[in-house]
Amino acid sequence: MSARSAQARDWESHPPLLWPDYKSTVLRAPQQPLVKLDHGPSELTGPSYVGPELTALDRDLTRNGRRNGEPLGQRIILTGRVLDEAGRPIPNALVEIWQANAAGRYVHLVDQHDAPLDPNFIGAGRCLTDANGVYEFLTVKPGAYSWRNHPNAWRPAHVHFSLFGSSIAARLVTQMYFPDDPLFPYDPIFNGVPEAARERLVAKFSLEATKAEFALGFVWDIVLRGRHATPFEA
Repeated sequence: MSARSAQARDWESHPPLLWPDYKSTVLRAPQQPLVKLDHGPSELTGPSYVGPELTALDRDLTRNGRRNGEPLGQRIILTGRVLDEAGRPIPNALVEIWQANAAGRYVHLVDQHDAPLDPNFIGAGRCLTDANGVYEFLTVKPGAYSWRNHPNAWRPAHVHFSLFGSSIAARLVTQMYFPDDPLFPYDPIFNGVPEAARERLVAKFSLEATKAEFALGFVWDIVLRGRHATPFEA
C-alpha cells in the first residue's frame, strides 16, 4: 500500500457490523449510516512501532508467564507472513496475540468460565515481522470455552490477533482458528464472516513448521486490505 492511496476495503470479505446471531453486535453496531472519510497523511503513513525492543521472550507464550513450571497443554508454533493488498511482505509490522489457556480460560477478571487458570500462562505475546514479513509465536493450543450468547454456546478454539501494518488504514483485529473444528457450524462469530472468506481465518497444519518431539506447527498468512484481505473479527 503506497503512502498516497489505499484500496477501498472489500466489505464482502468482512462480517456485517450488525449480525443478530452474535448478540454483542446488537448493542454495539452503529444505528446511523457510516460517514466515509478520505484518507490523509495520518491514515497512510503510520503509526509504526517505536516502543522497547522486543525479545524472543515476548513471542514465547510458554515462557513469558512462567512462575514455577511450564504451562499445561499441547505446544504449538504459529507462523506465517503478513502481506499487503498486492501480496508484498510487510516487514516490521507489530503482531500481538492473546488467547485462552489449554482449559479455555482467559487471565481476565470478566472471565468466570468454570475452568482452571494456569499459573504459568498469561496468554499474550507480541513480535515484529522480519524482512520477509514473517511472524512466529510459540504457545499452547487454546481450549474451547462456553459463553452466554445463546443456550449451550461454545466458542471454537481460537487465537486473537492484532496487527499494525504500514499504516492505520491497514489496521486489523481478527481471530485465527484451527482446522476441522467441530464447533464451526455452531459459532455465530465465525459464521458471521461471509462464507467465501471463512477459510482465510483457518490456519493450516504444517509438518515443515512442526518441531520434532516438541511442538506442532500451524501456518496462517495474513493479508491487510484488498479483495483477499483477512476478515475482521472482534
